[in-house]
Amino acid sequence: MRALTWQGKRNVRVETVPDPVIVAPTDAIVRITSTAICGSDLHLYELFGPFLDRGDVLGHEPMGIVEEVGSDVRNLAVGDRVVVTFNIACGHCYMCRRGLQSQCETTQVREQGSGASLFGYTKLYGQIPGGQAELLRVPLADYNAVKVSAEGPDDRYLFLSDILPTAWQGVTYANVPDGGTLGVLGLGPVGQFVARVGVHLGYRVLAVDPVLERRELAARYGAEVWNLDDDIVDVLRDQTEGRGPDSVVDAVGMEAHGSPGAGFAQAVVGILPDALARPAMDKAGIDRLAALHTALDLVRRGGTVSLSGVYGGEADVMPMKSMFDKQISLRMGQCNVRSWIDDLLPLVEESRDPLGVLDLTTHRVSLEEAPAMYEVFQKKEDGCVKVVLTP
Repeated sequence: MRALTWQGKRNVRVETVPDPVIVAPTDAIVRITSTAICGSDLHLYELFGPFLDRGDVLGHEPMGIVEEVGSDVRNLAVGDRVVVTFNIACGHCYMCRRGLQSQCETTQVREQGSGASLFGYTKLYGQIPGGQAELLRVPLADYNAVKVSAEGPDDRYLFLSDILPTAWQGVTYANVPDGGTLGVLGLGPVGQFVARVGVHLGYRVLAVDPVLERRELAARYGAEVWNLDDDIVDVLRDQTEGRGPDSVVDAVGMEAHGSPGAGFAQAVVGILPDALARPAMDKAGIDRLAALHTALDLVRRGGTVSLSGVYGGEADVMPMKSMFDKQISLRMGQCNVRSWIDDLLPLVEESRDPLGVLDLTTHRVSLEEAPAMYEVFQKKEDGCVKVVLTP
């Protein structure tokens, strides 16, 4: 099959690799019809080389048609249309029963001290071949391949694989009071859905991004939008009677522009041999924390900051004095996709498309064009918000 493979920093390539096969009786093989590039994939493209091997197949936002099932698969049949959740969970362990599928005890990567395995996402999360490919082996398929209607375009369901549940969880974790105000930092794909979910749930949404096209897209769905200026905290406080929003979602994470020191740390880690780089990344403060610090500064006293953006450092400096003084609640974590599917499936199937799942993809190209689109997406060129690949 053809698949998008990691070759090095800012170097991915579509190659011919062996087809996946059934390994365990609970596996299924899915022929991919659509698969997206996620903002988290850019972390692999830029930074996480020490935890990748050349030839690793990337991608964790796929959907397609079941082509083969293992002997113990009960809920799926050949020909079913499915969306594949990006985290791999069992559905019955202590964590899964509590809605924490990202911490699944059956697939936890204990040797790395990490949570549940993920598709296409480094040794830290199991090094499972990903979905930017023509075919995908889905472990524990009865739970991780969600059957959807055979009708309608892929984009109606594709984002259930990751970014839509991630946004829904981000807003849920933000604990916005009824009729409250939600700040959103970053209007990439997750931030777009965070803003739309906030409006859908009846909140006033104040959203910030430096890219004009992203602000315009969010404004179409009812968000009030601002450019990222030096005085943005003061501006948004003025919009909220001097207090700041009740809740803020940081949908940026470590891709944020910020500390030159963190940029230097990332560069240093990038040139170390893997054996040295892995422990350095594990222990160092490598994140650019401008977005997180802005969120903590912006949120009102007694409010909640929710992190949907991914961070990677262990020694990052947090403003604990101010956080304690302001009585801020902080929630975060890898999305527990299956916890939110039942809430979201009826919304994406509504004909009026309240969350705009059919209005997010800006670039749909063939899998063969994926390497060029990684660069376009990273540089935010050509109005790029979301890239979907068609194998």
